[in-house]
Amino acid sequence: MSTLAQLFDRAFQPLAAAVVARRIPGGVLGIVDRNGERVVRSVGSAQLVPKLRPMHDQTWFDLASLTKVIFTTPRILALAEDDAIDLDAPLISALPDLRQYDAEAWERKVTFLQCLGHQTPFPAVEPIYTYGRDPELLRAFILQREWRARDPVYSDINFILLGFALERLSGKTIWNMDPGPGFAFSAEPDASAATEDCTWRHRVLSGEVHDDNCSALQGAGHAGLFGTAASVLDFAQGLLDGTGASEHSIALMRTPLSATRTHGWERPYEGWSGGALCSPGTIGHTGFTGTGLWIDFDRGKAWTLLTNRIHPTRHFDSGIAALRQAVGDLVNEDC
Repeated sequence: MSTLAQLFDRAFQPLAAAVVARRIPGGVLGIVDRNGERVVRSVGSAQLVPKLRPMHDQTWFDLASLTKVIFTTPRILALAEDDAIDLDAPLISALPDLRQYDAEAWERKVTFLQCLGHQTPFPAVEPIYTYGRDPELLRAFILQREWRARDPVYSDINFILLGFALERLSGKTIWNMDPGPGFAFSAEPDASAATEDCTWRHRVLSGEVHDDNCSALQGAGHAGLFGTAASVLDFAQGLLDGTGASEHSIALMRTPLSATRTHGWERPYEGWSGGALCSPGTIGHTGFTGTGLWIDFDRGKAWTLLTNRIHPTRHFDSGIAALRQAVGDLVNEDC
């Protein structure tokens, strides 16, 4: 048995235990190294209600906020490298109509870099979908709203606006863009891990985006990407071996912008999702639906933990935070 396979066996145990304890319906764990050796294994159920379906290694997942780092961040960094945008410039260089009726509005001073590092005064989240279902009207609402400034926090609004910039510069809506190899913006319901029994859409969601704001906007930069463990690991391996993005973009993804964040990603800090044993050269991110990806450049390996922890409801203590940390610690134990 290879070293990676042995490492995988111990790291898989907390996931299997969480399924047995009925904390989560099911999940898939995958680990890959810089050379391409990988192990993927699934456990539990992809859906419990209204019908029971097993989880598979090839199950598609709503990746939720992994969209920020797998889709939006690489595209913003590529535009900057091509001089199509300046990361230090305000968003109005691509979105001149942002708060267009108030030339002194603070929103007009927010930069691409601040959005990537979640260093803006925008709120963490806003129920934009409650203002209607017309995606163009909602885009206008977001751009013209007088947002109440507050201390910087991790905010979906940052990446919704970065997504608007991608749309303006490409002339396409996000759902009409190429999502990347192995990814999509929807999936076959019976091939997907179910998420929530949605109180807004009045059905169990499977293969369609869970995030309400992304659904109402019909595509956004903060959520909406679907993929399998294999596609997530392919993406991670591309960053590890340098084939998935330019050297400059990968360096920025690793460059700290704060004590907890890089350009788009999180970096290790006390209590973070990757566990206590990650090397300083690790970046990672999680998704609300129960997903996560961590890439350790120092050790040349990456792991993804994909679960359907909000199925059939988010209003349940799934223990996902402790599970992520336990898996991360076992991935890095004895390193």
